[in-house]
Amino acid sequence: MQFDFIDKALSFLYPRHCPICDELVKSGELVHSECQKKVRLISGSKCMKCGKQLGMGNDSEYCSDCVRIKHRFERNFGVFQYRSISGSIYKFKYMGRQEYADYYARVTAKKLSKKIKQLGVEAIIPVPMYSGKKKQRGYNQAEVYAKKLARELRIEYRDDIIVRARPTLPMKKLDARGRRINLKKAFNIVRNDVKFKCILIIDDIYTTGSTIDEIAHEFQMAGVENVYSLTLAIGQTT
Repeated sequence: MQFDFIDKALSFLYPRHCPICDELVKSGELVHSECQKKVRLISGSKCMKCGKQLGMGNDSEYCSDCVRIKHRFERNFGVFQYRSISGSIYKFKYMGRQEYADYYARVTAKKLSKKIKQLGVEAIIPVPMYSGKKKQRGYNQAEVYAKKLARELRIEYRDDIIVRARPTLPMKKLDARGRRINLKKAFNIVRNDVKFKCILIIDDIYTTGSTIDEIAHEFQMAGVENVYSLTLAIGQTT
C-alpha cells in the first residue's frame, strides 16, 4: 500500500512515458493500450537452455548455439521478442528511462511468476556493472529492472554479493570466443556467507550467454546449486 502511494506521487511529480512510443501516459497507466498491441512476447517452442524462440517446425529441445556450447547456468528465460522491444530497451539503458522497468517487471511477473516460484528461486540478483561505468551512466539498468521484478514477485533482491571487478570491452564488438575471454575473472563474490541454493540472475539482453556463464561459475564455486537467469529479450547471436 505504501509503495502504491509512493508510485502515484512520483507519477504526479514526474509524468511517466510509454515504454513503447515514449510519449506521456495518463496517471496510473504504464503503457498505451495501442502500443501494448505492438509488443511481442517470446512464445511457442523455445530452446530449453537459453530460452530463444525456435522456428516453426523445429522440434529440437535446443537451439543450434546451445547444442555447440556447454553453459554453466541451468536455464535462461526471455520475455520479449527482441525486435518488438529493442528501441524501448535502448532508451531504458542509455537515455534515463528508468520508469520503463515498472512495465517490464509487470509483464515479466504475469508471464513467468508461476515458473519462477516452481523453481524455488530464493534471491534475484542483477548482473553487476563496473563501478566507474555505473557512475558515468548514473545507474545500472539490470539493477533497476531486477529490483522492480523482485518487488512484483516478493522474492529477496540482492546486489551486494557479486561485483564486476574490472572494466571490460563492449560485448557487442566481440564474437562468442572474444566475449568469453573478455569476461575471464571479471566478477568476484564479495561475501563469504552466500546462503542461497537457487538464484535468478537478471540482465537486459541475452546474446551468447557468456556473461551469465561467468557469473554462474562464481556462484557455483560459492556453493549455489542452481543458477537460473532471466533477460528482457534475447538478441542475435554471432
